[in-house]
Amino acid sequence: MFSKLALTILLTSSIACDAFVTPLHLRKGVVPQEPYTHHAPSTTSTTRLFSTRNRNSTNNRDFYAILGVSRNADAAQIKQAYRKLAKQYHPDANPGQDTTEKFQEINRAYEVLTDPNLKQKYDMFGEQGIGTSAASDSTAGSPFGGGGFTQEVDLGDIFDTFFGGGGASGFGGGRRTARQRGPVIGDDLRFDLEIDFKTAVFGGEQKVKIRHLETCDTCGGNGVKPGAKISTCNTCNGSGVTMQVTRTPLGNFQTQQTCPTCRGTGQRVEEYCGSCGGQGLNQKTKQIKVTVPPGVENGNKLRVRGEGDAGPNGGPAGDLYIFLKVKDDPVFRREGPEIYSEAKISYLDAILGASIKCPVVDGEVTIKVPAGTQPGQVMRLKGNGAPRLGNPEVRGDHYVTMEVELPKDLSKEEEKLLEELRALREKKGESKGGFW
Repeated sequence: MFSKLALTILLTSSIACDAFVTPLHLRKGVVPQEPYTHHAPSTTSTTRLFSTRNRNSTNNRDFYAILGVSRNADAAQIKQAYRKLAKQYHPDANPGQDTTEKFQEINRAYEVLTDPNLKQKYDMFGEQGIGTSAASDSTAGSPFGGGGFTQEVDLGDIFDTFFGGGGASGFGGGRRTARQRGPVIGDDLRFDLEIDFKTAVFGGEQKVKIRHLETCDTCGGNGVKPGAKISTCNTCNGSGVTMQVTRTPLGNFQTQQTCPTCRGTGQRVEEYCGSCGGQGLNQKTKQIKVTVPPGVENGNKLRVRGEGDAGPNGGPAGDLYIFLKVKDDPVFRREGPEIYSEAKISYLDAILGASIKCPVVDGEVTIKVPAGTQPGQVMRLKGNGAPRLGNPEVRGDHYVTMEVELPKDLSKEEEKLLEELRALREKKGESKGGFW
Protein backbone atom coordinates (compact mmCIF):
# COMPACT_ATOMS: atom_id res chain seq x y z
CA MET A 1 0.00 0.00 0.00
CA PHE A 2 1.46 3.35 -1.04
CA SER A 3 1.75 6.02 1.57
CA LYS A 4 -0.04 9.34 0.92
CA LEU A 5 3.36 11.04 0.60
CA ALA A 6 4.58 8.50 -1.95
CA LEU A 7 1.43 8.81 -4.03
CA THR A 8 1.63 12.59 -3.96
CA ILE A 9 5.22 12.56 -5.21
CA LEU A 10 4.43 10.04 -7.93
CA LEU A 11 1.39 11.92 -9.21
CA THR A 12 3.01 15.32 -9.17
CA SER A 13 5.97 13.87 -11.05
CA SER A 14 3.90 12.20 -13.77
CA ILE A 15 4.59 15.02 -16.25
CA ALA A 16 8.32 14.69 -15.73
CA CYS A 17 8.21 10.92 -16.31
CA ASP A 18 7.57 11.39 -20.01
CA ALA A 19 10.61 13.59 -20.41
CA PHE A 20 12.63 11.17 -18.30
CA VAL A 21 11.90 8.09 -20.41
CA THR A 22 11.35 9.40 -23.95
CA PRO A 23 15.03 10.06 -24.81
CA LEU A 24 15.75 6.31 -24.54
CA HIS A 25 14.71 5.78 -28.17
CA LEU A 26 17.04 8.54 -29.36
CA ARG A 27 20.29 7.10 -28.02
CA LYS A 28 21.36 5.70 -31.35
CA GLY A 29 20.88 9.11 -32.89
CA VAL A 30 19.26 10.15 -36.13
CA VAL A 31 21.41 9.35 -39.15
CA PRO A 32 20.99 11.46 -42.28
CA GLN A 33 19.29 9.54 -44.94
CA GLU A 34 14.95 7.25 -47.10
CA PRO A 35 14.57 -2.18 -68.85
CA TYR A 36 14.94 -4.77 -70.78
CA THR A 37 18.35 -3.18 -70.83
CA HIS A 38 21.10 -3.66 -68.27
CA HIS A 39 23.02 -0.69 -66.95
CA ALA A 40 26.44 -0.17 -65.54
CA PRO A 41 26.64 0.24 -61.76
CA SER A 42 25.02 3.50 -60.80
CA THR A 43 27.23 6.28 -59.51
CA THR A 44 24.42 7.84 -57.53
CA SER A 45 25.60 8.23 -53.95
CA THR A 46 23.98 6.39 -51.09
CA THR A 47 22.51 8.56 -48.37
CA ARG A 48 21.40 7.54 -44.92
CA LEU A 49 17.67 7.44 -44.49
CA PHE A 50 16.71 8.58 -41.01
CA SER A 51 15.39 5.50 -39.31
CA THR A 52 11.66 5.10 -39.68
CA ARG A 53 11.79 3.94 -36.11
CA ASN A 54 13.38 7.18 -34.91
CA ARG A 55 11.45 9.76 -36.89
CA ASN A 56 9.40 11.75 -34.44
CA SER A 57 7.15 13.28 -37.07
CA THR A 58 5.63 9.88 -37.88
CA ASN A 59 4.57 9.54 -34.26
CA ASN A 60 2.23 12.52 -34.31
CA ARG A 61 -0.44 11.34 -36.73
CA ASP A 62 -4.03 11.48 -35.58
CA PHE A 63 -5.62 8.30 -36.90
CA TYR A 64 -9.09 9.52 -35.98
CA ALA A 65 -8.57 12.68 -38.04
CA ILE A 66 -7.16 10.66 -40.95
CA LEU A 67 -10.39 8.64 -41.11
CA GLY A 68 -12.52 11.69 -40.29
CA VAL A 69 -14.21 10.17 -37.23
CA SER A 70 -14.52 11.24 -33.62
CA ARG A 71 -12.62 9.56 -30.83
CA ASN A 72 -15.78 7.90 -29.54
CA ALA A 73 -16.70 6.48 -32.95
CA ASP A 74 -17.80 2.84 -32.88
CA ALA A 75 -16.50 0.04 -35.11
CA ALA A 76 -19.27 0.50 -37.69
CA GLN A 77 -18.55 4.22 -38.11
CA ILE A 78 -14.83 3.56 -38.46
CA LYS A 79 -15.44 0.87 -41.06
CA GLN A 80 -17.81 3.09 -43.03
CA ALA A 81 -15.32 5.98 -43.05
CA TYR A 82 -12.51 3.66 -44.10
CA ARG A 83 -14.44 2.20 -47.05
CA LYS A 84 -15.26 5.67 -48.35
CA LEU A 85 -11.67 6.94 -48.11
CA ALA A 86 -10.09 3.71 -49.39
CA LYS A 87 -12.26 3.89 -52.48
CA GLN A 88 -11.41 7.56 -52.97
CA TYR A 89 -7.62 7.23 -52.60
CA HIS A 90 -6.98 3.77 -54.04
CA PRO A 91 -4.09 4.08 -56.57
CA ASP A 92 -6.13 2.35 -59.28
CA ALA A 93 -8.83 5.00 -58.91
CA ASN A 94 -6.33 7.85 -59.32
CA PRO A 95 -4.38 7.35 -62.55
CA GLY A 96 -1.66 9.93 -62.96
CA GLN A 97 -1.60 10.74 -59.24
CA ASP A 98 0.59 9.19 -56.56
CA THR A 99 -1.89 8.38 -53.77
CA THR A 100 0.03 5.37 -52.48
CA GLU A 101 1.23 7.02 -49.27
CA LYS A 102 -2.21 8.45 -48.51
CA PHE A 103 -3.80 5.05 -49.14
CA GLN A 104 -1.27 3.33 -46.86
CA GLU A 105 -1.89 5.94 -44.16
CA ILE A 106 -5.63 5.26 -44.31
CA ASN A 107 -5.01 1.50 -44.10
CA ARG A 108 -2.70 1.98 -41.12
CA ALA A 109 -5.29 4.08 -39.29
CA TYR A 110 -8.01 1.50 -39.96
CA GLU A 111 -5.74 -1.36 -38.90
CA VAL A 112 -5.02 0.28 -35.55
CA LEU A 113 -8.50 1.58 -34.71
CA THR A 114 -10.21 -1.75 -35.46
CA ASP A 115 -7.81 -3.78 -33.32
CA PRO A 116 -8.94 -3.43 -29.68
CA ASN A 117 -5.42 -4.04 -28.34
CA LEU A 118 -3.70 -1.60 -30.69
CA LYS A 119 -6.47 0.97 -30.27
CA GLN A 120 -6.08 0.91 -26.50
CA LYS A 121 -2.31 1.44 -26.76
CA TYR A 122 -2.79 4.19 -29.35
CA ASP A 123 -5.36 6.01 -27.18
CA MET A 124 -2.96 5.84 -24.22
CA PHE A 125 0.40 6.58 -25.81
CA GLY A 126 -0.22 7.72 -29.40
CA GLU A 127 1.46 6.16 -32.41
CA GLN A 128 4.70 5.66 -30.50
CA GLY A 129 2.92 3.00 -28.47
CA ILE A 130 2.22 0.80 -31.49
CA GLY A 131 5.19 1.31 -33.83
CA THR A 132 5.18 3.57 -36.86
CA SER A 133 5.88 1.40 -39.88
CA ALA A 134 6.27 -2.12 -41.14
CA ALA A 135 9.93 -1.84 -40.28
CA SER A 136 9.10 -1.00 -36.66
CA ASP A 137 6.56 -3.73 -35.96
CA SER A 138 9.08 -5.42 -33.73
CA THR A 139 8.85 -2.49 -31.34
CA ALA A 140 5.07 -2.27 -31.31
CA GLY A 141 3.77 -2.24 -27.78
CA SER A 142 6.46 0.04 -26.38
CA PRO A 143 4.73 3.30 -25.47
CA PHE A 144 7.84 5.26 -26.26
CA GLY A 145 8.62 4.06 -29.78
CA GLY A 146 11.58 2.07 -30.98
CA GLY A 147 14.73 2.16 -32.99
CA GLY A 148 18.37 2.67 -32.31
CA PHE A 149 19.40 1.36 -28.91
CA THR A 150 15.79 1.05 -27.84
CA GLN A 151 15.26 -0.24 -24.32
CA GLU A 152 11.98 -1.39 -22.90
CA VAL A 153 10.39 0.93 -20.40
CA ASP A 154 10.37 -0.65 -16.97
CA LEU A 155 8.01 0.84 -14.42
CA GLY A 156 10.63 -0.13 -11.89
CA ASP A 157 12.81 2.61 -13.36
CA ILE A 158 10.25 5.22 -12.44
CA PHE A 159 9.79 3.86 -8.94
CA ASP A 160 13.56 3.63 -8.55
CA THR A 161 13.98 7.20 -9.68
CA PHE A 162 11.62 8.62 -7.08
CA PHE A 163 11.77 6.03 -4.28
CA GLY A 164 15.04 4.17 -4.82
CA GLY A 165 15.17 0.45 -5.59
CA GLY A 166 12.60 -2.19 -5.05
CA GLY A 167 10.49 -1.49 -8.16
CA ALA A 168 7.07 -3.06 -7.89
CA SER A 169 8.14 -5.12 -4.88
CA GLY A 170 8.27 -2.13 -2.59
CA PHE A 171 10.00 1.17 -1.90
CA GLY A 172 12.72 -0.04 0.38
CA GLY A 173 15.39 -2.69 -0.03
CA GLY A 174 16.16 -4.87 -2.95
CA ARG A 175 18.42 -4.06 -5.85
CA ARG A 176 17.38 -3.68 -9.42
CA THR A 177 19.14 -6.13 -11.73
CA ALA A 178 20.81 -4.92 -14.90
CA ARG A 179 18.88 -5.22 -18.15
CA GLN A 180 20.71 -6.84 -21.00
CA ARG A 181 20.37 -5.08 -24.30
CA GLY A 182 19.13 -7.59 -26.85
CA PRO A 183 19.38 -7.46 -30.63
CA VAL A 184 17.70 -4.43 -32.19
CA ILE A 185 16.62 -4.06 -35.82
CA GLY A 186 18.88 -1.76 -37.83
CA ASP A 187 18.11 1.51 -39.57
CA ASP A 188 16.54 1.78 -43.01
CA LEU A 189 18.53 3.34 -45.85
CA ARG A 190 17.56 5.53 -48.79
CA PHE A 191 19.03 5.40 -52.29
CA ASP A 192 18.02 7.86 -55.02
CA LEU A 193 18.05 6.08 -58.37
CA GLU A 194 17.60 7.77 -61.74
CA ILE A 195 16.26 5.55 -64.51
CA ASP A 196 15.48 6.20 -68.16
CA PHE A 197 11.99 6.54 -69.57
CA LYS A 198 11.76 3.08 -71.13
CA THR A 199 13.10 1.35 -68.02
CA ALA A 200 10.25 2.93 -66.09
CA VAL A 201 7.77 1.73 -68.70
CA PHE A 202 8.95 -1.85 -69.19
CA GLY A 203 10.95 -2.51 -66.02
CA GLY A 204 14.22 -4.38 -65.77
CA GLU A 205 17.26 -4.74 -63.53
CA GLN A 206 19.46 -1.96 -62.26
CA LYS A 207 22.82 -2.38 -60.51
CA VAL A 208 23.48 -0.01 -57.63
CA LYS A 209 26.29 0.39 -55.13
CA ILE A 210 25.37 1.07 -51.52
CA ARG A 211 27.23 1.64 -48.27
CA HIS A 212 25.70 0.14 -45.18
CA LEU A 213 26.57 -1.31 -41.79
CA GLU A 214 27.06 -5.05 -41.52
CA THR A 215 27.40 -7.19 -38.41
CA CYS A 216 31.06 -7.71 -37.51
CA ASP A 217 32.19 -11.19 -38.57
CA THR A 218 34.81 -11.33 -35.82
CA CYS A 219 32.67 -10.72 -32.75
CA GLY A 220 29.23 -11.57 -34.13
CA GLY A 221 27.91 -8.11 -33.28
CA ASN A 222 28.49 -7.99 -29.51
CA GLY A 223 31.63 -5.84 -29.77
CA VAL A 224 33.68 -8.14 -27.52
CA LYS A 225 36.95 -9.73 -28.64
CA PRO A 226 36.51 -13.49 -28.90
CA GLY A 227 37.82 -15.12 -25.74
CA ALA A 228 37.85 -11.89 -23.71
CA LYS A 229 36.47 -12.06 -20.18
CA ILE A 230 33.27 -10.29 -19.21
CA SER A 231 32.84 -9.50 -15.54
CA THR A 232 30.35 -7.70 -13.37
CA CYS A 233 30.92 -3.97 -13.10
CA ASN A 234 32.32 -3.20 -9.65
CA THR A 235 31.10 0.39 -9.72
CA CYS A 236 27.40 -0.45 -9.90
CA ASN A 237 27.66 -4.14 -8.91
CA GLY A 238 25.98 -5.17 -12.12
CA SER A 239 22.91 -2.98 -11.74
CA GLY A 240 23.86 -0.60 -14.56
CA VAL A 241 23.02 2.42 -12.41
CA THR A 242 24.49 4.30 -9.50
CA MET A 243 22.36 5.64 -6.67
CA GLN A 244 22.50 8.99 -4.92
CA VAL A 245 20.74 9.75 -1.63
CA THR A 246 19.32 13.23 -1.03
CA ARG A 247 18.23 14.24 2.45
CA THR A 248 15.14 16.47 2.71
CA PRO A 249 12.85 17.53 5.56
CA LEU A 250 10.41 14.94 4.24
CA GLY A 251 12.95 12.15 4.41
CA ASN A 252 15.65 10.57 2.27
CA PHE A 253 15.16 10.25 -1.46
CA GLN A 254 17.21 8.12 -3.79
CA THR A 255 17.88 9.02 -7.43
CA GLN A 256 19.72 6.95 -10.00
CA GLN A 257 21.80 7.59 -13.09
CA THR A 258 23.45 5.42 -15.70
CA CYS A 259 26.69 3.95 -14.47
CA PRO A 260 29.56 5.91 -16.08
CA THR A 261 31.90 2.91 -15.95
CA CYS A 262 29.86 0.30 -17.80
CA ARG A 263 27.47 2.72 -19.54
CA GLY A 264 24.45 0.93 -18.16
CA THR A 265 25.32 -2.62 -19.23
CA GLY A 266 26.27 -3.81 -15.74
CA GLN A 267 29.34 -5.51 -17.18
CA ARG A 268 32.99 -4.80 -17.71
CA VAL A 269 34.68 -6.10 -20.85
CA GLU A 270 38.30 -7.18 -20.66
CA GLU A 271 38.98 -6.34 -24.31
CA TYR A 272 36.76 -5.09 -27.11
CA CYS A 273 36.80 -6.41 -30.66
CA GLY A 274 39.59 -4.89 -32.73
CA SER A 275 37.83 -5.38 -36.05
CA CYS A 276 34.90 -3.11 -35.26
CA GLY A 277 36.30 -1.07 -32.36
CA GLY A 278 33.73 -2.57 -30.01
CA GLN A 279 30.78 -1.31 -32.05
CA GLY A 280 29.75 -4.70 -33.39
CA LEU A 281 29.23 -3.15 -36.84
CA ASN A 282 31.44 -2.40 -39.84
CA GLN A 283 30.64 -0.15 -42.78
CA LYS A 284 30.94 -1.89 -46.13
CA THR A 285 30.26 -1.14 -49.79
CA LYS A 286 28.40 -3.68 -51.88
CA GLN A 287 26.71 -3.91 -55.25
CA ILE A 288 23.17 -5.22 -55.51
CA LYS A 289 20.69 -5.78 -58.32
CA VAL A 290 17.38 -3.96 -58.05
CA THR A 291 14.41 -5.23 -60.02
CA VAL A 292 12.36 -2.34 -61.37
CA PRO A 293 8.78 -3.49 -62.09
CA PRO A 294 7.02 -2.36 -65.28
CA GLY A 295 4.91 0.77 -65.00
CA VAL A 296 6.76 2.66 -62.26
CA GLU A 297 6.65 6.45 -62.26
CA ASN A 298 8.66 9.35 -60.98
CA GLY A 299 8.55 9.39 -57.16
CA ASN A 300 7.69 5.71 -56.70
CA LYS A 301 9.61 3.83 -54.01
CA LEU A 302 10.93 0.28 -54.07
CA ARG A 303 11.69 -1.68 -50.91
CA VAL A 304 14.60 -4.12 -50.74
CA ARG A 305 14.32 -6.11 -47.53
CA GLY A 306 17.37 -6.67 -45.38
CA GLU A 307 19.74 -4.34 -47.27
CA GLY A 308 19.67 -1.52 -44.73
CA ASP A 309 22.02 -1.16 -41.76
CA ALA A 310 22.57 -4.19 -39.57
CA GLY A 311 21.17 -3.78 -36.06
CA PRO A 312 23.13 -3.34 -32.82
CA ASN A 313 23.99 -6.39 -30.74
CA GLY A 314 23.61 -8.72 -33.69
CA GLY A 315 20.16 -7.42 -34.63
CA PRO A 316 18.64 -7.95 -38.09
CA ALA A 317 19.23 -5.43 -40.85
CA GLY A 318 16.74 -2.74 -41.78
CA ASP A 319 15.47 -2.23 -45.32
CA LEU A 320 16.74 -0.30 -48.32
CA TYR A 321 14.28 2.10 -49.95
CA ILE A 322 14.93 2.99 -53.59
CA PHE A 323 13.45 6.39 -54.54
CA LEU A 324 12.96 6.50 -58.30
CA LYS A 325 13.45 9.49 -60.57
CA VAL A 326 12.51 9.02 -64.22
CA LYS A 327 14.43 10.93 -66.88
CA ASP A 328 12.45 12.98 -69.36
CA ASP A 329 12.16 11.57 -72.88
CA PRO A 330 12.61 13.86 -75.91
CA VAL A 331 9.74 12.20 -77.80
CA PHE A 332 7.23 10.84 -75.29
CA ARG A 333 5.35 12.28 -72.35
CA ARG A 334 3.61 10.06 -69.82
CA GLU A 335 0.68 10.41 -67.44
CA GLY A 336 0.13 7.14 -65.62
CA PRO A 337 -0.30 4.38 -68.21
CA GLU A 338 -1.14 6.88 -70.98
CA ILE A 339 1.59 8.13 -73.31
CA TYR A 340 1.50 11.26 -75.47
CA SER A 341 3.54 12.39 -78.47
CA GLU A 342 3.31 14.60 -81.56
CA ALA A 343 3.52 13.74 -85.25
CA LYS A 344 4.30 16.24 -88.00
CA ILE A 345 2.52 15.91 -91.32
CA SER A 346 2.49 18.10 -94.42
CA TYR A 347 -0.53 20.19 -95.29
CA LEU A 348 -1.05 18.03 -98.38
CA ASP A 349 -1.18 14.84 -96.26
CA ALA A 350 -3.59 16.57 -93.91
CA ILE A 351 -5.84 17.52 -96.87
CA LEU A 352 -5.59 14.31 -98.89
CA GLY A 353 -4.86 11.78 -96.15
CA ALA A 354 -1.83 9.49 -95.90
CA SER A 355 -0.20 6.60 -94.07
CA ILE A 356 2.70 7.60 -91.83
CA LYS A 357 5.10 5.80 -89.49
CA CYS A 358 4.73 6.84 -85.87
CA PRO A 359 7.17 5.96 -83.04
CA VAL A 360 5.72 4.29 -79.93
CA VAL A 361 7.49 3.21 -76.73
CA ASP A 362 8.14 -0.33 -77.98
CA GLY A 363 8.94 0.41 -81.62
CA GLU A 364 7.11 1.94 -84.54
CA VAL A 365 3.60 1.59 -85.98
CA THR A 366 1.95 2.74 -89.19
CA ILE A 367 -1.11 4.90 -88.75
CA LYS A 368 -3.57 6.12 -91.35
CA VAL A 369 -4.15 9.86 -91.37
CA PRO A 370 -7.68 10.54 -92.64
CA ALA A 371 -8.29 13.17 -95.32
CA GLY A 372 -9.18 16.54 -93.87
CA THR A 373 -7.18 16.06 -90.66
CA GLN A 374 -7.16 19.30 -88.67
CA PRO A 375 -4.16 20.84 -86.87
CA GLY A 376 -4.06 19.62 -83.23
CA GLN A 377 -6.31 16.63 -83.95
CA VAL A 378 -5.54 13.72 -81.61
CA MET A 379 -5.41 10.11 -82.72
CA ARG A 380 -5.64 7.23 -80.24
CA LEU A 381 -3.46 4.13 -80.54
CA LYS A 382 -5.18 1.64 -78.27
CA GLY A 383 -2.94 -0.60 -76.17
CA ASN A 384 0.31 1.13 -77.15
CA GLY A 385 0.76 2.96 -73.84
CA ALA A 386 2.65 1.91 -70.70
CA PRO A 387 1.88 -1.21 -68.65
CA ARG A 388 -0.15 -0.62 -65.51
CA LEU A 389 1.86 -0.91 -62.31
CA GLY A 390 1.02 -4.22 -60.66
CA ASN A 391 -0.76 -5.50 -63.78
CA PRO A 392 1.76 -5.41 -66.65
CA GLU A 393 -0.48 -7.43 -68.96
CA VAL A 394 -2.80 -4.43 -69.25
CA ARG A 395 -1.47 -1.40 -71.10
CA GLY A 396 -2.75 2.12 -71.50
CA ASP A 397 -3.19 3.99 -74.76
CA HIS A 398 -0.94 6.21 -76.86
CA TYR A 399 -2.30 9.57 -78.01
CA VAL A 400 -0.72 11.28 -81.04
CA THR A 401 -1.34 14.98 -81.69
CA MET A 402 -1.13 15.97 -85.35
CA GLU A 403 0.97 19.01 -86.17
CA VAL A 404 0.33 20.24 -89.71
CA GLU A 405 3.34 21.87 -91.32
CA LEU A 406 2.65 24.76 -93.69
CA PRO A 407 5.27 25.72 -96.28
CA LYS A 408 6.97 29.08 -95.92
CA ASP A 409 8.31 29.35 -99.49
CA LEU A 410 6.30 28.38 -102.57
CA SER A 411 7.42 28.16 -106.17
CA LYS A 412 5.47 30.08 -108.79
CA GLU A 413 3.98 26.85 -110.04
CA GLU A 414 2.83 25.90 -106.55
CA GLU A 415 1.34 29.34 -106.02
CA LYS A 416 -0.52 29.02 -109.31
CA LEU A 417 -1.95 25.63 -108.36
CA LEU A 418 -3.04 26.86 -104.95
CA GLU A 419 -4.68 29.92 -106.48
CA GLU A 420 -6.61 27.65 -108.84
CA LEU A 421 -7.58 25.48 -105.87
CA ARG A 422 -8.79 28.52 -103.93
CA ALA A 423 -10.85 29.63 -106.89
CA LEU A 424 -12.48 26.20 -107.04
CA ARG A 425 -13.27 26.32 -103.32
CA GLU A 426 -14.78 29.79 -103.63
CA LYS A 427 -17.04 28.63 -106.41
CA LYS A 428 -18.33 25.96 -104.06
CA GLY A 429 -19.13 28.67 -101.52
CA GLU A 430 -16.30 27.86 -99.13
CA SER A 431 -14.77 30.46 -96.87
CA LYS A 432 -11.75 32.40 -98.03
CA GLY A 433 -10.11 31.86 -94.65
CA GLY A 434 -8.16 28.80 -95.73
CA PHE A 435 -8.49 25.05 -95.99
CA TRP A 436 -9.18 24.61 -92.26
